[in-house]
Amino acid sequence: MNDQSMVVNDNKGFWKKNSHNVPGRPSPKKSVFSSSSQSNANSSFQAYQASISDAWVIDDDEFCSPNVNISKKVAQSAALNVINNHKTKQFETSSSSRNSKVNESESSKIAKFNALLNLNLLNLEELRSLAWSGIPNQVRPDAWRLLAGYLPTSSERRQQVLERKRTEYWVFVKQYYDTDRDETYQDIYRQIHIDIPRMSPLMMLFQQKLVQEMFERILFIWAIRHPASGYVQGINDLVTPFFVVFLQEFLPVGTDLEQLDLSTLPKEQRDIIEADSFCCLSKFLDGIQDNYIFAQLGIQQKVNQLKDLIQRIDTNLHNHLLKHGVDYLQFSFRWMNNLLTREVPLRCSIRLWDTYLAESDDFAAFQLYVCAAFLLHWRQKLLRERDFQGLMLMLQNLPTSNWSDHDIGVLVAEAYRLKVAFADAPNHLSGSKTKR
Repeated sequence: MNDQSMVVNDNKGFWKKNSHNVPGRPSPKKSVFSSSSQSNANSSFQAYQASISDAWVIDDDEFCSPNVNISKKVAQSAALNVINNHKTKQFETSSSSRNSKVNESESSKIAKFNALLNLNLLNLEELRSLAWSGIPNQVRPDAWRLLAGYLPTSSERRQQVLERKRTEYWVFVKQYYDTDRDETYQDIYRQIHIDIPRMSPLMMLFQQKLVQEMFERILFIWAIRHPASGYVQGINDLVTPFFVVFLQEFLPVGTDLEQLDLSTLPKEQRDIIEADSFCCLSKFLDGIQDNYIFAQLGIQQKVNQLKDLIQRIDTNLHNHLLKHGVDYLQFSFRWMNNLLTREVPLRCSIRLWDTYLAESDDFAAFQLYVCAAFLLHWRQKLLRERDFQGLMLMLQNLPTSNWSDHDIGVLVAEAYRLKVAFADAPNHLSGSKTKR
């Protein structure tokens, strides 16, 4: 039977329920794929093609004519357009779906934070647990103040404590900064004054005189208030995340910090940013002050712990570094001293500090595993370097400029995995050289 004539003759009843095949689907009629049809010269594809010939029913569309011939070129072009349009729609739908899910997730997380922050008596452990995986921008300033121990958990006392501590800071400024300094204090001030312009040289915000004066006061007062360590190079970098977070509290969402002129903010707001940055920095550094005492022995100890830890986790990488004369102190001292603020973009430092602050008293120990995870992340690239110069150039200029919150999330998750695996096996903490 001629399939084409079958289609034409049956066209009038095409849309009757269950009377004919669905266009584009193989015909259920057994005759199409019978043994006789398989035995002839036609291939199975030709049989399949015949079974779906009703997809192009003649006279099914008023614009179709049996005498119209469609060129192969036009058909291919039309088919490609359909495929490309389908792909585009799929991508747009997928992107829209992903963005929708991200927005829903972000909104849900903000709601959880607000519910916690608005409690009369905050559960600090719950806040830490929620903050560990990242804090939304809208609630980060208050969350950081609480996580740093700057604010009390009782909501009734917070405003009173804020006002008192901000006032105390400006009393310190008047007492120590706005007066004649003796020679000891003058040396501290001179070093701070040298370091501040070097801070984030590519960000114009930090090159503004007004900003640099704010940092000078914060660092000078901290050094005077902590005579055991005084000012140490690198502490200036640790002010930056706090400063930016508390600055953004007063800015419209999406403000470009590169274009911001800080003098446009009212002095009252600038004073709050400065005082809160000082108070949170002080609380934060209390847990790692050993890093900044004489000879910075705390950091040197952590560098040795990192060396032993990598030796146990990845002997090949460890031996590769030693073989080419790379000392861990040459690259990881800065990681420990600046808490990776020089190694990742500022936006990533802020996300990383969400986790650091959530770790609370365990932060100093956890940072060891963050540095280990950071080094291991680059192992393949490092193993391809074949000399000291190549290794050091890479270790001091790691390609993180395109990193995002996601990359930091992966980094801290890996750090946590390493901590779980090795924290209870203390060979690397006691300086043991036992191989894995």
